[in-house]
Order: sequence, then structure tokens, then C-alpha cells
Amino acid sequence: MKRIVILISGRGSNMEAIVQRCAEQRWPAAVVAVIANRADAGGLAFARGRGIATAVVDHKAQPSREAFDAALAEAIDGYGPDLVVLAGFMRVLGAAFVARYQGRLLNIHPSLLPAFPGLHTHRRALAAGCKLSGATVHLVTADLDHGPIVMQSAVPVLAGDDEQALAARVLATEHVIYPLAVRWFVEGKLRLDDAGIVRQADGASQVLM
Repeated sequence: MKRIVILISGRGSNMEAIVQRCAEQRWPAAVVAVIANRADAGGLAFARGRGIATAVVDHKAQPSREAFDAALAEAIDGYGPDLVVLAGFMRVLGAAFVARYQGRLLNIHPSLLPAFPGLHTHRRALAAGCKLSGATVHLVTADLDHGPIVMQSAVPVLAGDDEQALAARVLATEHVIYPLAVRWFVEGKLRLDDAGIVRQADGASQVLM
């Protein structure tokens, strides 16, 4: 049984999707803890309601980014995770932290990477005149939003879209592909090849349309 720890900063809708699919589809795994960097993160209440352990590691209470990373790692390691999932966790993690969880730290980003890493992805996609946007699940590396891609899902950019409309469409597809990527991991269906690309062991497509 694989042990999953999920990190959040806000409402944690991707965390909710993962918890729900894990239970409904009877993965060989359990979400053992949800950790937030904000005590007012809305997703903590959902986790507690599901009987999942919760913790808060407040970044503002730490004297430095390195101290925060160390405190966060200590909290995570207390749950003995096989996989750490970033689900709307709005803190940049240092190289030492990332190395500690190398190969077992997943993130989802609201763009079709390598396009639009970082913040304001929907605004930038609209400004660039993109006809497609989407979401990317990737392994985390020290290079922000540039880790090996597990899977992507594309959605159309429609005439009249504003940031909010596009964000909602992308979030809906995140709720589909992120639980699937996590399931692939806990079922042992992911591997990292020599080119640094994550693929399913059975050869299934990385891209969902």
C-alpha cells in the first residue's frame, strides 16, 4: 500500500479529486496526510472530514526559505510517504528539498509546458493568441516547471474567453489527469527513460485530448 502526502495552499480542489478517486477506484494507496503552508487553507477541512491527518507548516513563521523547506520536510517524513503531491502548493521549493524527494514529487501546472512556466499562465496564453491551453503533470526538479512530463491534457481557448473562463476549463481537465497520473505512479506504471521522459510502462499515451 503506497502512502501519499499532499501539499496545498488553498482550497485544494485537485487534492479533493485525488482523495475521491483513490477511494472510488480502490487504488493500492492511501492519502495519509494533507499539509498546508497556510492555517486558513480551505482544503484542510475537507481532509479532516475524510479522516485524513493534517498539518500546517507556516512559511511566515520560518526565518528563511531553507528553514521552511527543512520544517516542511520534517513534517512530510513523519508520514513516511512513497509519493509527495503538490496540489496548488504556492511555494517555490529549494534544490535540496527537491533532491530529497527525487522521483517521487509530482506537480500539476496550468499550461502545456514548456509553454508558460511560472505565474499568470492564462493571461499569458490569451495575450499570445493561443488556440489551445491545458495542463501538465510533471515530476518536480530544481528547474521550476521544467521537470519530466508525465501527461498533458489540452483544452480549447474560445472566443471571448477571459482569464477566469479559461482557468475554469483548465482546472476541470486538471481534475481528470492529476488523479490518473497519481494512480499510474502508485500502480508502478511510470518509468523514467534515458531521455528523462516519464512514460507508462504499458505504452499508453502521455497526451489526453
